[in-house]
Parts: sequence; C-alpha cells; structure tokens
Amino acid sequence: MKYYIFVFTLLPILLQAQSQEFQSYDGRFQILAPGAMTEAVDTLQTAIGETVHHTFYYQAPSEDENVLFYSVIYYDLPKNSINSDSTDLIEEFFANTTESAAKSVRGELMYANYEELAGFPGYFWRIDYLDEKAVIKSKAWLADNRYYELKTISWKERAVNPDADKFFDSFKLLVPERRTAEK
Repeated sequence: MKYYIFVFTLLPILLQAQSQEFQSYDGRFQILAPGAMTEAVDTLQTAIGETVHHTFYYQAPSEDENVLFYSVIYYDLPKNSINSDSTDLIEEFFANTTESAAKSVRGELMYANYEELAGFPGYFWRIDYLDEKAVIKSKAWLADNRYYELKTISWKERAVNPDADKFFDSFKLLVPERRTAEK
C-alpha cells in the first residue's frame, strides 16, 4: 500500500519532468511542450494582406500518444486591419477563422466558445475530421495586432486527455496584461 501512495505522489512530478518549457522571445510567449519544438516560417497572402506565419510544432514519436501533434502559431496582422480593440470585428474574425479551419481539413466544427487570455479576446474550438476519427482542438487570441493559435491533434477516442489540457493551460504571453478602460 505504501508503494502505491508513493507512486501516485510522484506521478505529477514525473509528468512535469516530461515537459520542456519553450520560450519564443520574438513571439513573446512561453509554453510547456512534450519535447523540442521545431520552427517553420511561411509568408502567406490572406484576405487581409500578406502575413508572416511563425509555427512551432512538436510531432509525437508514436501514434499511441494521447496527442499526436502540438503547435503554436503566431503572426502579426497588417496595420489598420484588426486588433484586439476592434470589438465590432472580433466575433466575425473568429467566426471566419474557425469556419476556414474546419473547411481546410474537410472537418466539422463541433463548437467554438469565447475565451480571454490576460484580458485579450479569443476562442476555443474543436473540429472533428478524418471521417470523425481525429480531433483538432484550438485556442486562439488576438493580443493587440498579433494573432496566436495553439493546436493539438488527437485520435477521437483520446480527445479528452490531460496532455492537451496541460499544453493549453501552460501558455503564457510575455507581454503586459491588457488594461481595460476605467469607468
């Protein structure tokens, strides 16, 4: 019995040890990832202009993992397009973002909910795809004119798991919190 108590006491410490803290000073964020993140940079032409997408990702070494793929994407939106103060446009921006994400993988948007991070507006959504065999969960925020998106991909039977939650919950912006106007 003492052995089991010892193992369960150490389990959170062992799980924490498997994660690595990753920081991007240019991206102004930090996150816990299960391994070394790889960076890719692409310039894309979008409906709101040209954007430089910075993607940091980790692909699990085995399809038996709870999460197969983790990523953090950020890019700066063109000036005069949209920012986190554009309250009238934010809902439409995220509606278009979630719909485009579902279409890009021929998936179905299961839900999208509003969620803030450090006072910045954002959304959390889920897409089922691959004939409902896999799930993409995403959280995204608009911090001033910078867009951040976290993403995990799992098999559907493992869509609810502590590894994805830990990844999402560990994300921190390395910028001051947004201040709301005083009344």
